[in-house]
Amino acid sequence: MSDTEEVGEGEVQFMANISAPKIPDGEKVDFDDIYRKRQEKDLSELQSLIEAHFVQRKKEEEELIALVNRIEKRRSERAEQQRIRAEREKERQNRLAVRTEKLKRQKYDVSHELLIRSVILLSLFKKTK
Repeated sequence: MSDTEEVGEGEVQFMANISAPKIPDGEKVDFDDIYRKRQEKDLSELQSLIEAHFVQRKKEEEELIALVNRIEKRRSERAEQQRIRAEREKERQNRLAVRTEKLKRQKYDVSHELLIRSVILLSLFKKTK
């Protein structure tokens, strides 16, 4: 294994310093056995690293999917808010147009009535002369 090993989520456990295998004095050293043990150890470490990589990759992929879902949800909420805001603005513009038209009509009616009164007063004034 390496000097550090992941134990759980975010936890790192440090391994004790590994010393070289002790070679007995005066006995025959089996280099094939040492090589085989080293390969087994390397294979075990590699398998644990691969497994840790795929666990982390799966976690990141789940986070990415959750993020994409949040973005899509926010995008649809925003579109709905903009649609509602546009409808309200359109209704406000319609009310404003109706109110403006009503005021123009009232102004015209008042002007027309004043004109008629002026004509009547003028005709009455001419008759009295």
